[in-house]
Amino acid sequence: MEKNSKIYIAGHRGLVGSALLKNLQAKGYTNIIHRTHRELDLTNTQAVADFFETEKPAYVFLAAAKVGGIVANNTYRGEFIYDNLMIQNNVVHQSYLHGVKKLLFLGSTCIYPKACPQPMKEDYLLTDVLEYTNEPYAIAKIAGIKLCESYNLQYGTNFISVMPTNLYGPNDNFDLEKSHVLPALIRKVHLGKALEQGDWQTINADLDRLPIEGVAAKATEAEKIAVLQKYGVVQHSQGTVSVEIWGSGKPMREFLWSEDMADACVFLMEQRDFKDTYKERSTEIRNTHINIGTGEDISIAKLAELIKTSLAFQGSFNFNVQKPDGTLKKLTDVSKLHALGWKHQMGLEEGIKNMYDWYTKD
Repeated sequence: MEKNSKIYIAGHRGLVGSALLKNLQAKGYTNIIHRTHRELDLTNTQAVADFFETEKPAYVFLAAAKVGGIVANNTYRGEFIYDNLMIQNNVVHQSYLHGVKKLLFLGSTCIYPKACPQPMKEDYLLTDVLEYTNEPYAIAKIAGIKLCESYNLQYGTNFISVMPTNLYGPNDNFDLEKSHVLPALIRKVHLGKALEQGDWQTINADLDRLPIEGVAAKATEAEKIAVLQKYGVVQHSQGTVSVEIWGSGKPMREFLWSEDMADACVFLMEQRDFKDTYKERSTEIRNTHINIGTGEDISIAKLAELIKTSLAFQGSFNFNVQKPDGTLKKLTDVSKLHALGWKHQMGLEEGIKNMYDWYTKD
């Protein structure tokens, strides 16, 4: 990519897209374009065609997707498969029709089987059944991989697919009704620490920034305590505070700083091509996608302790074993990525501190 190449980031406001925008700007790219969902509905085929005809981007980062947690994935199954298929089909096809030099498609490690061997290699794709709750989303992402792969093989395009592990970082989702485990834990511990110190100014500022079920600073103290308790931040009669965590705390999870993820994506766009993603003279070209992660994991219980130490929380954790643990281990094999020349930089302990600093900044 040249510094003045026209680069389109689809999904620039999300966790990954915002990190991509920041990374490209820091590297001196000056011709970056993007649109909000209101400005361009990527599920609208004609609108996407018109956009590509007008703008003619040379490079595309496809980070836009309909995403959600377990409940949303399982409840809105039709929306998740339809919207994601339409977004991918429209952007990838128009990139082909308008001669985009290179496209990078972002998927998710949920593409791998529910009972996938660990660590998860790219070659394990489509070897067993998927996790039921997010099957529609996973199938859409698998279709995106195969769409890029098939266009490359038939039309000679240069489209690369990457599958990130669990991401965290600036612009993450801290909504306790919808957020993933790491930002949810950071917010709960932040609120728990304030509660044990009787720091209502901090609690009020937090609830004003992001109300929980409509409860903000103007609510009564009793209403605030009740909604915090509902989400597992509990003040006990003796003044101590506990934070509830679903499950036993034993599941192992891998976490990657979102800005590292963005750096990996830009590295691949700058220095690698589709032909670098598979072995030469292969009779069957498949599983050309690239896992992006750290190759390191940590138990939820140890993650909670890291956050507790980082935030100087004095309370305790209550592991609710009546709630599901989910898959016990989900670790990516990142040997392919390392062989291509990229490795993550941000350690989890430093990342948690940076994440908390970002969340609590004015």
